[in-house]
This record gives sequence, structure tokens and C-alpha cells, in this order.
Amino acid sequence: MIELRCQDPKPWHLYVPVRIVGTSPVAVAAHAIVAGTEVKAADLKIEEHDISELPLGFLDDPAIAVGLIASRPIAGGAYITNQQLTAPKVVQRGQSVTLLADAGGISVRMAGRALSDGLMNQRVKVQNLSSGKIVEGIARSEQVVEIILQ
Repeated sequence: MIELRCQDPKPWHLYVPVRIVGTSPVAVAAHAIVAGTEVKAADLKIEEHDISELPLGFLDDPAIAVGLIASRPIAGGAYITNQQLTAPKVVQRGQSVTLLADAGGISVRMAGRALSDGLMNQRVKVQNLSSGKIVEGIARSEQVVEIILQ
């Protein structure tokens, strides 16, 4: 409620109910997005909405979502949130990878096979194809797993 006053020779006041609305740009699905697909710029649009109606984790910039993977189906017109998106897997189970180990200025590369899926900078299990040994490393790109030597 706000009070309106008039300081006239005949003063008066009036209480008026108000609703204060704050708006924010928000990324919205331009159409339905299938789970497991990469989000492209054409999949999104930007709209202004009342902040009090927006879900937690809403994205105010559609560029943040571009290149990420929809972790669940997203209906057309739905707000895009960070809970609906995941980074793409850079290493997939069964994929051939290059194992990279650096120790004291010496770099060793060898062939390996991923035993688990992995996102960028996530730990993955890999089998060294020359020794058969199973090691754990960090996915650094689509074909490189870095073995961390202790």
C-alpha cells in the first residue's frame, strides 16, 4: 500500500494497493527441445518476465546454453534453467583415446580405450592398450586423457 496526499487548503489522502514488478531477460525455448540434443541459438529466444515468476537457475543470456546438451526434454516456451543442461561428453565409453602422462618435463603418449564416459575435466577410467593396465585420468579433450602421476 502507498499513501497519496494532497497538501491543499482542504488536505486529503488516499491509500492505494500496488504491486511492484521487477523484470529480467530470460532465455526461453523457441520450440520443444529433445533430451540429449545439443542446444543451438535457433532453439532459444529471449523474453522479459517478472522476476518473481522465474524458476531458480534461469538463464538471462541464451549464449550460455548454446553448445550444451539438454539433459531432459524441454517444452516449447519453457524457461531455460541450468538444471536442464549439461556439458557434452568429450570421452565416451569404448572410444579410442590418447593417454598423456607428464613427469618432470618428459611427456609420454600411448594408446588407450575409455572405460567410462566423461565430461571435460572429469575423471575417467581408461585401459592402456599396450600394458592392459586400467588407470584413471582426466578428460582434457575429445581424444586426450591426461594421467596424473603422483
